[in-house]
Amino acid sequence: MLVSVFSLFVKLEEHSILLPFLRLQMFFDLNLTQASSVVAFKSIVAYRSGLRINPSVTDEDAEKGLVRTVGTVEEIRLTDKNLTDWIFTKALELATSHDIPMQIHTGFGDVDLDLELANPVLLRSILEDLRFKHARIVLLHAAYPYMRQASYLACVYPQIHLDFGLAIPKLSVRGMKTAVAELLELAPINKVMFSTDAYAFPETYYLGAKWARTVLAEVLCDCVEEGDLSVDEAIAAAESILSKNSLAFYKLTTRAQTSDNSENQKAVDTNASKNFECSHSSLSVLDKVDYVRLLWGDTTGQRRCRVVPSARYKAVALKNGLSLATCCMALSSHKDAPARGSGLSGTGEIRLMPDASTLLEVPQWNHGLVLADMHVKPGTPSELCPRTTLRRLTGLLEEEYQLTMRAGFEAEFYLLKKATEPERWEAVDSSSYCSSTGLTQSLATLECMLSWLNTMQINIEQFHAESGGGQFEFALAHEPILIAADKLLLAREAITAAALQQNFLATFIPKLNLKTTPVGSGSHVHLSLWKEGKNVFSAESKADSNFGMSETGSSFLAGVLQHLPAILAFICPHPNSYERLKPNMWCGAFQCWGQVNREAPLRTSSPPDVSDGVVSNFELKSFDGCANPHLGLAAIVAGGLDGLRKKLKLPAPVDGNPADEVEGVIRKLPRTLEDAAQCLEEDDLLRQLMGEQLVKVVLAIRRADVAHYKSLSPDDLLYKY
Repeated sequence: MLVSVFSLFVKLEEHSILLPFLRLQMFFDLNLTQASSVVAFKSIVAYRSGLRINPSVTDEDAEKGLVRTVGTVEEIRLTDKNLTDWIFTKALELATSHDIPMQIHTGFGDVDLDLELANPVLLRSILEDLRFKHARIVLLHAAYPYMRQASYLACVYPQIHLDFGLAIPKLSVRGMKTAVAELLELAPINKVMFSTDAYAFPETYYLGAKWARTVLAEVLCDCVEEGDLSVDEAIAAAESILSKNSLAFYKLTTRAQTSDNSENQKAVDTNASKNFECSHSSLSVLDKVDYVRLLWGDTTGQRRCRVVPSARYKAVALKNGLSLATCCMALSSHKDAPARGSGLSGTGEIRLMPDASTLLEVPQWNHGLVLADMHVKPGTPSELCPRTTLRRLTGLLEEEYQLTMRAGFEAEFYLLKKATEPERWEAVDSSSYCSSTGLTQSLATLECMLSWLNTMQINIEQFHAESGGGQFEFALAHEPILIAADKLLLAREAITAAALQQNFLATFIPKLNLKTTPVGSGSHVHLSLWKEGKNVFSAESKADSNFGMSETGSSFLAGVLQHLPAILAFICPHPNSYERLKPNMWCGAFQCWGQVNREAPLRTSSPPDVSDGVVSNFELKSFDGCANPHLGLAAIVAGGLDGLRKKLKLPAPVDGNPADEVEGVIRKLPRTLEDAAQCLEEDDLLRQLMGEQLVKVVLAIRRADVAHYKSLSPDDLLYKY
């Protein structure tokens, strides 16, 4: 192509300058003879002279531009507009004649790019030239920040297709969602394609693929929520955008290689299906209920809610949330005012944002129930949000070690009936551990609770009477850690609501009555570490194990043990919690761990189907019913993460009752909330991982509660926990 514009006026010796161009042309022509293997052309003309291309540029104009370019004494860079316009036009003619797509860089890029000249709307002169009526053009990089202009072009001009590579994963999470959503506002779905735009580093391919799936799933779920697509249409759109559109457009015969036995593929398919099913379910729920209850757990572990009409939820709350005073996350358990020293006051607001994936129908109330997050503004989570804190820390665990966690809770509670004295309550029976009579006596109420739990999609592995009269336990199935925390919060809501429906009161107070009820209630939690669908807390075999644990599991548990005194401020958050944490009460009063030792706060555990000498999980018995489950689990993850980073080693397990050891041999855990708060304040690493602002608020609340409850009976907590 370039030879045709060589001027006779250029001196013979100067033709040597043009040799690189001649070689390039020869290479180009040679490869075009093998056009069947050429998938596409790509142009970076946006970097050189911009997208306002003149399709009528003449050979003479291009020749003059070439002479100017090669005549420079500096390193040659093709920036002459006539020359670059001519090269682009000729290349597009050639691509069109061979029915080969032309990819065009549009939108953001490196510092040498003039962003205003990278707007794809400037291509209209090319698109309306009859020579390019049948051209096939791909606008790359979502044309960021010109997504809507690109979407318009794809809608109006048959030549235009879109690719959102580079925008994912370069942009923020909100930016990625916005980019994809705006591309889909006008563009036909069969014109939108995915690529990673990755190069050189393997991680860039992985991140592009990972975030593209995540973002596209969220955008399509929103489309389902808003009625733009059905569930089936959304699933088909995902398949088209991620695979089918590119295969057809580039005429690729290679098919994606998948295996029916691939656990990773199953996980992706399952998660995508769940997301879309959830969106479909959400629409169905909103059609059936009059109101939607937005539920959250505060920093004291109390459940709070706001209720909005279903129509307003769809029109306003779903996208913009509800206004909430920022200081609501600094309320103590006894007073609806921010705790002194929290740094929060009546000024400032956050948004209470519903997590639409958690929306449930509760027919007993004729309400929808949805869990809510705290955002500074929609799309920007607050550091004070418990669910966000847990997500952030589990994200670090996955990012640094490719580990996920599962958790299962044992929720203990007392069932109370009204006493003869006004405003007083007493246990429904005086039965003992696993009493069949005690269970039968309260069976109608327990079955009502099970019905509510089923409504909230909570799986129960077993339930039984506990050691305290009128005390019961529901063992919740183990789930991914965020879901486990969500379901414990919902389980407390369900158990409380069912008891009230039967004219009883259910309470999760750690130590109900200090004189007549010696047995406390906890929310023991079992935790395990997973990688690629495999439990990696367990050792491969007894021979190469650390007390039945893998090296990873052992270091994680060592970190939890080391930070346990500070973790107590999250998992035992009330002064009443420490009336339960006494020696010989099977909940752990010493900083130690054991294997089959219920007097240790931490113990390893194993179901019957695990190999002899190998454990599958660890139990933390100190966790109680006043704890916010998200903050409690986040603190545990933070401690374990430190153990992994430092490769901490576990001390020897304590096999006997630590209370029988010589004084000082085993360190005692904090005996009061005041002591636990002090341990948290002194634990720099846990403070940093949990978030300094959050910890400041937590410490202020704990100290306010210590001062308030010194002289009060636990009965004053019945309606709070």
